[in-house]
Amino acid sequence: MKFRPLHDRVVIRRAENNAVSKGGIIIPDNAKEKPQEGEVLAIGPGSRDESGKLVPLDVEVGDFILFGKWSGVEVSIDGEDLLIMKETDIMGVVRKIEAAARKAS
Repeated sequence: MKFRPLHDRVVIRRAENNAVSKGGIIIPDNAKEKPQEGEVLAIGPGSRDESGKLVPLDVEVGDFILFGKWSGVEVSIDGEDLLIMKETDIMGVVRKIEAAARKAS
């Protein structure tokens, strides 16, 4: 990715949504709700406190996070639809993708 967010902003790729319900009904794109979880693709360096000291972000690239329904700004970077939001809009880390991949191996 050729984009680097500033300050405490985070670039997120939304998780894929299932096109079929549990009962086997196919859900059209316009009726689907956008998922409220995704993968962190890029992070800014952090914010500054009152004394000017840099405070790093709590999330890392590769974290799978949960965020609010109306959080972030939708953008298209390199032809991919992504979200850019402040770290304060993130509710929490669901799992670390690298750690989960290592446990599966």
